Amino acid sequence: MLEMIKELCALSGISGREGKIREYIISKLPEAAEYSVDAMGNLIVFVKGKNTAKNKVMLAAHMDEVGMIVTFIDDKGFIKFANVGGIDTAVQLGRRVKVGEKGLTGVIGVTPIHLRRSDDEYKMPKADELYIDVGANDKKELEGLVNPGDEIVFDSDAVEFSDKLKAKAIDDRAGCALLLDMIINGVEYDTYFAFTVQEEVGCRGAGCAAFSVEPDYAVVVETTTAADISGVSGEKQVCKLGEGAVIPFMDAGTVYSPELYAVAKKLSAEKGFKMQTKTLIAGGNDARAITGSGKGVKTLTVSFATRYLHSPSCVIAKKDIEEMSAAVKAIAKEFANA
Repeated sequence: MLEMIKELCALSGISGREGKIREYIISKLPEAAEYSVDAMGNLIVFVKGKNTAKNKVMLAAHMDEVGMIVTFIDDKGFIKFANVGGIDTAVQLGRRVKVGEKGLTGVIGVTPIHLRRSDDEYKMPKADELYIDVGANDKKELEGLVNPGDEIVFDSDAVEFSDKLKAKAIDDRAGCALLLDMIINGVEYDTYFAFTVQEEVGCRGAGCAAFSVEPDYAVVVETTTAADISGVSGEKQVCKLGEGAVIPFMDAGTVYSPELYAVAKKLSAEKGFKMQTKTLIAGGNDARAITGSGKGVKTLTVSFATRYLHSPSCVIAKKDIEEMSAAVKAIAKEFANA
């Protein structure tokens, strides 16, 4: 699954531009899998299990990544942009990016510190001060190559270092890889898999997917912020790399059923997969849209602990991949027969 995560992270797909990820997943589906693509672009896959499930279960992971979009090209050939999803300006300064379908190499630029006014030199630049330099000498040089509306993604290779993996778009290509691995290897019970769109701009696709599938239970397979880093202690670390699946009882978008949370804890003890929870109420994901879909869906989120989310260098622990897989499979099986 590690190689699949790396391959998925290498693809470009900001919110609303998930086509390459969807095509990759479809290309890996076994012949027996049934799939459809809805008007939003969600990919819904049904896999027949060895046994018929008592309840309809849907596993979901979003295909989109945070990034940027071209808004304007000035006469000098510099590109202005807007963020797609939540990105801290601090992680953009000086970063290498790919622009448009041609994948032009660019650098996010800002006025150098030695040319800034002394009262501003230690302040973080505002987002609208940034621009992208693709090496063009003027606007005319970019005609036919870059247009307003083109996507921009971080240009950051996947790298294994020590027992960890660094890549852009781990949020949520890691979740997509886990679901795809389950599909390829077969499931014990009939299962629906939703690869959703536009999570990073408001969980827009997941509600449509849930409305279409009408599951009894859903498991959102995600990533979540780990702040187990220098200078952070106690509850503000949120969760830790290497400590297994992160299963929250609440986040900024969803208050999870205490009964389902208890089921996850019971399964962790019985099946032996490592589980931790979030010690800070923050973040959100597709669960908020799925939970309130139709007549309501019993939903749980299972996440990879991830450092430096929404940056070119997301980091996960490789051993958490196995723990996550075991957790999702056990929970999905339990929900199928609850």
